[in-house]
Amino acid sequence: MRIFLVPFLCFLLSNTSFSQNKTLSEAAIERTKEHIIYDPTYFSIPYPNGDIPKGKGVCTDVVIRAYRSLGIDLQQLVHEDMLKHFNLYPQNWGLTATDKNIDHRRVPNLMTYFSRFGKSLAKSTNPNEYNPGDIVAWDLGGGITHIGIVVNKKSPDNKRYQIVHNIGAGPQLEDVLFNWKIIGHYRY
Repeated sequence: MRIFLVPFLCFLLSNTSFSQNKTLSEAAIERTKEHIIYDPTYFSIPYPNGDIPKGKGVCTDVVIRAYRSLGIDLQQLVHEDMLKHFNLYPQNWGLTATDKNIDHRRVPNLMTYFSRFGKSLAKSTNPNEYNPGDIVAWDLGGGITHIGIVVNKKSPDNKRYQIVHNIGAGPQLEDVLFNWKIIGHYRY
């Protein structure tokens, strides 16, 4: 049995498409090359692999599109988990059922998904605990949340990695890791 499984696993791994072994950090940095207008509008989108119109997006769309370029469809993954475990997800929007058009585009839902299927990490003030490919979520105050991706580019003072996020000016590479209160730190 073991003799059969090893070649089978090698076949599966060698035939899995992960965009030429691109990292999440590289995928996030690629997002900064796109001209995106910050637009939180609700859109009806295809399922699975649906996306809002090109040229539009919010912070969650940076994360969704970076993962999608690696072959990971957070729209489908979050939707399927919410169908089975709706009660485990935040009920902040008065919904009584899932909505495949928007659920994956909400920071609290992504935080729940990443904590369930990824690794929840310390919400530390130590910059050495944040590595390229980590996901960070912040509380901006007033009930507003934000999310971004730690990338493999150091801050100007070389003390921490920078973040790719969209807080209103389209996807940006910035030194903002500790600009707001960190409420989530994940590796997925």
